Amino acid sequence: MNLTAELDDLKEEIKAYAIDCGLDFFDVVFELCTHDQINQIAALGGFPTRYPHWRFGMEYEKLSKSYTYGLSKIYEMVINNDPCYAYLMISNPLVDQKLVMAHVYAHSDFFKSNLYFAHTSRKAIDEMANHGARARAHAERHGHEKVEGFLDCCLSIDNLIDVHSTGIRRHAEARSKTRFLEEPEDDATKVERIRAKDYMDRFVNPKEFLDQKKKELEEEQKKKKRIPEEPERDILHFLLEYAPLERWQHDVLSMIREEAYYFAPQWMTKIMNEGWATYWHSKMMTEQLCTDQEIIDFADHHSGTVAQAPGQINPYKVGVELYRDIEERWNKGRHGSAWDTCEDFEKRRSWDTHAMGGREKIFEVRRFHNDVTFIDTFLTPEFCDEHKLYQYKYNPKSGVYEIVSRDFDLIKRQLLASLTNGGQPFIYVTDGNYGNRGELYLKHRYEGVELKLDYARDTIRNIQKIWSRPVHLETVLGGKARLVSYDGTEHKDIEIASDSAEAS
Repeated sequence: MNLTAELDDLKEEIKAYAIDCGLDFFDVVFELCTHDQINQIAALGGFPTRYPHWRFGMEYEKLSKSYTYGLSKIYEMVINNDPCYAYLMISNPLVDQKLVMAHVYAHSDFFKSNLYFAHTSRKAIDEMANHGARARAHAERHGHEKVEGFLDCCLSIDNLIDVHSTGIRRHAEARSKTRFLEEPEDDATKVERIRAKDYMDRFVNPKEFLDQKKKELEEEQKKKKRIPEEPERDILHFLLEYAPLERWQHDVLSMIREEAYYFAPQWMTKIMNEGWATYWHSKMMTEQLCTDQEIIDFADHHSGTVAQAPGQINPYKVGVELYRDIEERWNKGRHGSAWDTCEDFEKRRSWDTHAMGGREKIFEVRRFHNDVTFIDTFLTPEFCDEHKLYQYKYNPKSGVYEIVSRDFDLIKRQLLASLTNGGQPFIYVTDGNYGNRGELYLKHRYEGVELKLDYARDTIRNIQKIWSRPVHLETVLGGKARLVSYDGTEHKDIEIASDSAEAS
């Protein structure tokens, strides 16, 4: 820790305020950095010892030029770790350092308390360094270009994971432990006949019944032989289990998958996490930390943080205002069946049971929810009206954004759709031996939004490099089911029957 004596004293003061507020956080280690150092660390995702890759250099150039031209500035960066690491820009004025420290303690509380972070490694700094050392060793042994090319393929599909699998023990996992130890059943498709006298057998066991039963048993056996037995959303795990990878390739892909699961809760809780940190930094700054001379500067910087343009969602703004709305509603008892069924406008406007359960409620929300459940459970028509969360469209004639819809249900559906799975499509492995040729069959769960065909082609090309055999992706384009394929040399795109994967 390289803090000045003044900042070190300030850190202890803010830590005490945060504890008084009820926050429960990891120990926080603050590091002072120049703007160039913090850009370098940010380009590496906050971890200075990650594996080498060209995309980190590209991100650094973007951040560096954006700072140079005055387009953006990184005020703080905080890492989910125990202890929690946070980077402060050395050139920031003291009021900004206060704001950032308060913000960081609230982030650390969220990392420690929110259930979606419970599975993440609390020694991520060490693990990322370990990954970097392993990747460099593979590059030295097998060639930098070869390893970096494989990294490109893995990074292009690092979103193809099942973010909920960390909290669920799949039935398939239990079966897989004994599946290959079981003896094959010779009579698995043999239909047991109902015992009957010879003259009654054709009535008790009609041929149609026996044929149907045999067909059902054959389908069940076919399903058990299919890999995977059920559609698999964690495509990276499936590739690790079944793709013909060399040992170093398996190691690299497993590292990328581990990191994908580490970062997943951060995009799952972006609104909640930033809203929580903004709620507490604004409370501590206005009630305890700001001097009379600093309050205007704080208000100026804070207003820039929570500014929201029409048609856009600022996670800081939406998050902090929704927490405040929840706190007020639970303080005044504006929830439950009595509140929901009340249709008297004047009564609703003055409703206040003095329940004062708001602070307890927001701590509960911070623990159990992610962005999707947060918005789905607590977003209200009144909140949308107050904060003008409407549908906007740019009018080229007037040169301004205009409201095109105030429909709460539509606005909520669109917001939830943009947050579900991080706005990424749902892709599943449905067959790892398609056509009995070892080909990989993927299926896109179409929900009204088409895949970008160029992205889809690039993705299946990279998966094919890992799988080493043809890869097929079933999706919907132009309202028709289509199969996009790549065999290692060329792409094919054909129209198909929508149930072709199951039929195969």
